[in-house]
Amino acid sequence: MVRDTGTEALARLAEERVDHRFKGLPPNADGLTVTELSAQRRNLFTGGFTTPVLALSAERLDHNLRLMETYATRHGLAFAPHGKTSMAPQLFHRQLTHGAWGITLAVPHQVRVARQFGIDRIFLANELVDPSALKWISSELDTDPAFRFICYVDSVRGVELMDAALRGAARPLDVVVELAAGEGARTGVRTEEECAAVADAVAAVGTLRLVGVAGYEGEVPRADPERVHAWLRRLTALAVEFDKAGRFTGFGLDEIVVSAGGSAWFDAVADVFAELPELSLPALKLLRSGAYVSHDDGHYREITPFTRVPEEGALEPAFRLWAQIVSRPSPEQAFANAGKRDAAYDLDLPLAQVVRRDGAERPATGIEVTGVSDQHAWLRTAPEADLEVGDWIGMGLSHPCTSFDKWQLIPVAEADGTVVDYIRTFF
Repeated sequence: MVRDTGTEALARLAEERVDHRFKGLPPNADGLTVTELSAQRRNLFTGGFTTPVLALSAERLDHNLRLMETYATRHGLAFAPHGKTSMAPQLFHRQLTHGAWGITLAVPHQVRVARQFGIDRIFLANELVDPSALKWISSELDTDPAFRFICYVDSVRGVELMDAALRGAARPLDVVVELAAGEGARTGVRTEEECAAVADAVAAVGTLRLVGVAGYEGEVPRADPERVHAWLRRLTALAVEFDKAGRFTGFGLDEIVVSAGGSAWFDAVADVFAELPELSLPALKLLRSGAYVSHDDGHYREITPFTRVPEEGALEPAFRLWAQIVSRPSPEQAFANAGKRDAAYDLDLPLAQVVRRDGAERPATGIEVTGVSDQHAWLRTAPEADLEVGDWIGMGLSHPCTSFDKWQLIPVAEADGTVVDYIRTFF
């Protein structure tokens, strides 16, 4: 069926009832709809929320959305932020409202979620060879003329499998040849000669349509500005060569897709894509950074391009995980009731930031997270640490992708703790 813009599906989310499925939410909110709970504007600290609870800053979330919209516009980039970061349709639609061309995704389940919530433009940053998924996407394309779907192709074998699954489709599937970031990198075609062979294979079947080239510069081995810029120039040169060879003509295209851009090197993408010479058709210069929406207090804080181009602005970490001190066995040690089930820990441990007691908040001086168990954070406390059982501790997190996925319904709180919205995730 042809879906609406997602308004009805989002409205149904708002009518979902709060219950035991959603950790951290007030027990006395059971049975309320999300709309009813939002309307109460409860305070995160006094409104019955239980620890651990993850919250998003309303102000910082809005700031990050606006900043990347401005950045993409300033540099002439289309923007398809990677939705795998949040898997939150409400955030997808906010990203679209802030100028996004569409949403990038990684696997078929994520595409199904996006389609359920009315996303009309999807870039799948993977070669898709699962026949069931291909047939479903083909049916979506055949029944919805407004749906635009693009995915990677990185092998002749992949082309053969895709063609076999798609025979009989009314619309061809749009693909971009993925150029690998180098030997030993993740996915993608290793050489330009092999890229040409894959493009030839696409041209030989009627079920696929070559619309451009793409890749992921974050996989460049020993990445530094020089190496990343060099690889991006290989990518744009491949687009130029394909265009000169007529690989994009005769298929009814109105643009040529050139896509790259994770969250660590989008400044390099902007630099090199600005150098792209004029092609036979307009170029859709598609950036795919996704971690910006929440940013973080660890990995992405260190690697964000805004550290290299501070004049462009700065992202702000929007997550804070609140836990409670449940044990203080010695002057040097304490334990909080949040662990691996609640906090990202694959890149860095949570960062102790603030302590709350009796409505007052102060810096978490002398407190360090040294480890996480399933349900506990291990804290080392220096002599100057003022910490008691019952205190709330607010922690910053590293790596948005493995923070969102631990929470199904996330409160969005203003600076004073007033909760104004709830973000539903689908992992």
